Amino acid sequence: MRGAGGRPVLRFLLLGALVAGAPLPACAYDGAHFYSGYAYEPGGGYPLSLPQTLRATVAVPLPDRPAAPANTLAALYPALAACWSLPHLAGGIQGPDVEVTARLSLRRDGSLIGPPRITYAAGVAGSDRQVLTRATLAALARCTPARITPGLGRAIAGRPVALRFVYRPPA
Repeated sequence: MRGAGGRPVLRFLLLGALVAGAPLPACAYDGAHFYSGYAYEPGGGYPLSLPQTLRATVAVPLPDRPAAPANTLAALYPALAACWSLPHLAGGIQGPDVEVTARLSLRRDGSLIGPPRITYAAGVAGSDRQVLTRATLAALARCTPARITPGLGRAIAGRPVALRFVYRPPA
């Protein structure tokens, strides 16, 4: 059945399927067919979504690197932050705290998927921001691949991680 513009009239088919209770046939979007926002696979349709970001804030520097492989998210974040140290800042600290947030993803073995990105930096000004960014990226490179258990590796593989480092200078 075709409409005035030469496109299939899906309204009639959809209404008929809803009334009759018959399932709609699965089809991929090709520019002309109906697309419902679901990925169809054997066994049913699953909603399309992006993986949730894992977020954490870690007070740095940490006294020691964790000895055992991380088996929980609470153990993973310190394992990733253990290599961070405050770089030499020419202008000094400009606020009460130095904060930097890195966004990254890990593989099942704890190695990085691509380079991490710095999404936020505060507490420093001017060229010190670049120094802080480079030092944070170097710290993540030193701490990866993270020592994680296979179960945690399966749970976090490919999921984005937003890790916020907060340095509070001694009073």
